[in-house]
Amino acid sequence: MVPIHVAYQGQLRNRAVHGPSRVELVTDAPTDNQGRGESFSPTDLVATGLATCLMTIMGIVARRDGYDLDGMSAEVEKHMSAAPPRRIARIVVRLRMPAGIAADRRVALERAARSCPVALSLHPELVQELEFSWG
Repeated sequence: MVPIHVAYQGQLRNRAVHGPSRVELVTDAPTDNQGRGESFSPTDLVATGLATCLMTIMGIVARRDGYDLDGMSAEVEKHMSAAPPRRIARIVVRLRMPAGIAADRRVALERAARSCPVALSLHPELVQELEFSWG
């Protein structure tokens, strides 16, 4: 269990503190939902959480198998539903992978990414599109 303390700052802004590390992050409501859009929105954090989880799990697999994924990066798109209720309808993660990763390792990495805890925790109606660009 990891404690996280969240305090409402007013004007649709929250400050969260990660208990073990004391690292802080701020959320702000997006401009299309009455906010100022000056920081990550809660739904931005969900999309970011998915991308970072995929990359972390792939990094664990690579480390276990004796290689690294230095240079891996991702672009994330979060698409909100057009009709109520307001929710994330689709997340697209475009992963740019470093050059030189063998084909058999690519299969293992893609399988690992699709089984990350965040991906498995999201509602099945939320479309998750993963695109891999290999070196």
